[in-house]
Amino acid sequence: MSYKKQLSIFIVLDLFLVFSAFVLSHLLVNGLFAITHTFMISSAVLLGMYLGFSSSYRLYKKAWEYASVIELLIILKATALSVMAALFVETMITGQLMLRVMIVTWLLQVLMVGGSRFVWRIYRNQKQQYRPDYKRTLIIGAGAAGTMVARQLLQGKDCDLKPVAFIDDNPHKHNLDVLGLPVYGGTGRVVEAVEKLKIQKIIIAIPSLNKKQLNKIYTECAKSNTDTKILPMIEDLISGKVSVSQMREVQVEDLLGRKPVELDLELLSGTLKNKIILVTGAGGSIGSEICRQLIKFQPSKMILLGHGENSIYNIEMELRLEHDVAHTEFITEIADVQDAQKMMEIMYEYKPDIVYHAAAHKHVPLMERNPEEAVKNNIIGTRNVAQASSWNGVDTFVMISTDKAVNPTNVMGASKKLAEMIVQGMDQISNTKFVAVRFGNVLGSRGSVIPHFKKQIERGGPVTVTHPEMIRYFMTIPEASRLVIQAGALAEGGEIFVLDMGEPVRIVDLAKNMITLSGNSLEDIDIVFTGIRPGEKLYEELLNQDEVRSEQIYPKIYIGQRAELYLDEIESIIDNFSLMEKENLKQKLLELANRKPAHLKKSNWPISS
Repeated sequence: MSYKKQLSIFIVLDLFLVFSAFVLSHLLVNGLFAITHTFMISSAVLLGMYLGFSSSYRLYKKAWEYASVIELLIILKATALSVMAALFVETMITGQLMLRVMIVTWLLQVLMVGGSRFVWRIYRNQKQQYRPDYKRTLIIGAGAAGTMVARQLLQGKDCDLKPVAFIDDNPHKHNLDVLGLPVYGGTGRVVEAVEKLKIQKIIIAIPSLNKKQLNKIYTECAKSNTDTKILPMIEDLISGKVSVSQMREVQVEDLLGRKPVELDLELLSGTLKNKIILVTGAGGSIGSEICRQLIKFQPSKMILLGHGENSIYNIEMELRLEHDVAHTEFITEIADVQDAQKMMEIMYEYKPDIVYHAAAHKHVPLMERNPEEAVKNNIIGTRNVAQASSWNGVDTFVMISTDKAVNPTNVMGASKKLAEMIVQGMDQISNTKFVAVRFGNVLGSRGSVIPHFKKQIERGGPVTVTHPEMIRYFMTIPEASRLVIQAGALAEGGEIFVLDMGEPVRIVDLAKNMITLSGNSLEDIDIVFTGIRPGEKLYEELLNQDEVRSEQIYPKIYIGQRAELYLDEIESIIDNFSLMEKENLKQKLLELANRKPAHLKKSNWPISS
């Protein structure tokens, strides 16, 4: 129905209802009704004033299928003002105050005009509500977001979800109805509600939840083996990117138990805008995300350096297609960080202001079997890029490190610890600011446990976990990349930046969450313990005892103190590693990486295990 046709119908209907209310009020109050000159004038004034006030309050611009208390208040105001105007005119003409008649007129107008609108809303809701294929839905959270979800689902034409009840931990809401739906109880009664109400879908609709609370609620939902969705981010709802009915799956990242680190955008903009930036390992999971984050700050040039041509091509095409690159020139270099001459040529040609060194071997078992490759890529490669940066006047060099560099028990961790020493040593002799950024496991990165678990679950299991007590710190790829970029902006030279990663996560709990998130139950997919692999330890640390410094330099970011450097010994390993047996090389790397300085410092720094 067109707007003009709908407007005409509403105006005619309203005039009829207002006039009928005026007639009925005379019958109810006086017991008689006569068409007199005064009555005609009063009726005309009443109808004219009603139309005038209705128009001024935009009453005919309302979508009545979404009518609420606001629309009711508008009807109250429009009818009250029109009745008062008519009362004034009638009093002036007759000299009599027809107060009782006009009060009854107003009450009848509110009842008849308001009733007509809400009857229309009820009709539309009932027409849209029932579908033979709807899924009975339980909404977690009876607050503003939960009621918004319920209202849209009740009114939606294209959604097959039908809300039947709420769950809310506020005891004052228990046993009450919200939008005609009962609040069944707290989150401890999710399983009971699912069974009793035959629930087929659960929606978590509490945007204010922190990740620890979300983890707790999701754990309760998972016990019911019911498909669980979560409300989209509130900023996406406000911006219109998604609607309330577009629920998303709960992701592993939602259950980390820690708020993401936010960037100091003003500081970064001043540091990165119009700068020449080089990223090594730009095609890798961390390197490519660093590029995605950097492009937002409009560098003048970005040099994407990597060993694999496909991965470098992919990230270049992605950046060109999905981001505003009008201010940035892209340069791709297929090169190996082990090639010192090539690193020097690239640095000399482009003269970057900032270098993010993400190229590295990081797979623990593979490096255990190939320690010489860890030396070549992680140690020699870092030295090559660092020296080329220093000799060509780079302002800031940021190396990506790992929590496995702390008290390392494997070759990969030891090689990264020695690479950190090289970076800190370079800072002592160079005008370039050299820093390292250390964080834990990155969810979804290549070689991480998440893709491995996903493939095992897709095959129907079993999911293999090394040890039931194995714990790790986790963060997301975007979060890790933001930390690297923020560290570069905060760098003064020689620091090891560390993220406060909150509580560590048991790998077996992560596996269980992934199984339930995939729509399976723990009875469907087995978890098998395979034993700790060579070089692994049950827990990781983020700072050594001799590195600890207690204060934060930025929310969620700490700095480790400068550790003792063994640069001569590292050079000796670089000169002789090709002549060593693998076991001897592994022993040398681990011995040097774990060598303790003469004076250890005691500390209760919150991240140190």
